[in-house]
Amino acid sequence: MIPAHATPEATAAFASRFVKEDGIATGHYRTSRGLSISSLGLGSYLGDTSDEADRGYEAAVREYIALGGNFIDTSINYRAQRSERSIGRALASAFASGLARRESLVICTKAGYFPFDGNYPRSRRDAEEWVHKNLTGPGIVKSTDIAGGSHSMAPAFLRHQLNWSRANLQLETIDVFYLHNPETWLSDGDTDRARFMQRLHDAFAALEALVEEGAIRYYGMATWDGFRVPPSEEMYMSLEDCVQIAKQIAGEGHHFRFVQAPMNLAMLEAVRFANQRVSARLVPLFDAARQLELCTVASATIYQGKLAGRLPPQIAELFPGFSTDAQRAIQFNRSAPNVNVTLVGMGGAAHAAENMSVSKRPPAPVEITKKLLLKLA
Repeated sequence: MIPAHATPEATAAFASRFVKEDGIATGHYRTSRGLSISSLGLGSYLGDTSDEADRGYEAAVREYIALGGNFIDTSINYRAQRSERSIGRALASAFASGLARRESLVICTKAGYFPFDGNYPRSRRDAEEWVHKNLTGPGIVKSTDIAGGSHSMAPAFLRHQLNWSRANLQLETIDVFYLHNPETWLSDGDTDRARFMQRLHDAFAALEALVEEGAIRYYGMATWDGFRVPPSEEMYMSLEDCVQIAKQIAGEGHHFRFVQAPMNLAMLEAVRFANQRVSARLVPLFDAARQLELCTVASATIYQGKLAGRLPPQIAELFPGFSTDAQRAIQFNRSAPNVNVTLVGMGGAAHAAENMSVSKRPPAPVEITKKLLLKLA
């Protein structure tokens, strides 16, 4: 496996080179945890489980890096481990060719959902047989460690999945390792909130141990509903409470430093809905994350293609100089308050080139995004 991890010095040098030599605009790179990070990250969720889709992702990763991107996001369950494996091959090629150093890229993955292997099961019976053979049979996961038939955050499971992810990505150390949609447990009728918080504590303790071992650098929570819904909802999670758990385990030097949630022109809760309490004040999720010293990552930037066309003309007026609605949606996200990185799926080199062309322009002035947020509210 390839050693090392992202460093402040190497990421800063990567960013500086692209700003000086390739016309990347000021403001495209942001600093978080000392790392210089591209404001536009490569996502890898969509696509079928085919060799053609694999080749598309490999080409996209190489093009993305060549155009100045250094924040790559995946998950072990995306495309039944194929997204991780495609990215792993692309990274090995990029490092071998000198396109980038390992230390200049921030690589993120997730664990929580059962990943399967290369293809999705054709039936429930096939799925149950795979889970028994790979997880419950060997004792990695107990039946009481499973929610919704397909999710776990038991410490042994997280360690097992991380080892698979490291092998898939061909990396000794993962920069950011997320708990994937832990709120799944809160929608399970057999789990009360107290038990959920204990499971979260156990998971965080395991992740802090993995940091100490050098297998990961940071950990986070990649969510869909948990941090966006009202506090009255059963799936609601308090970010401040999660940070307090990390502090109970590891003190102020804890490594829970990343939070990911959907945010786009149609899903504004992370920047608009004041549902997170920090120091007795209710604020939106990404504002809370900033105050709690977490890096914010917006997912679903173009809402799985729904925002890639037919946006209202007013959007084009507010974000001039772009040729596609996808680019305008990206520009909105990377310009929104308290967003460090916005993720866009890139399944081919052409997608990467179109999306990364946004980096040639600075983020929009904050008054523009605030004006739009008021209109969309």
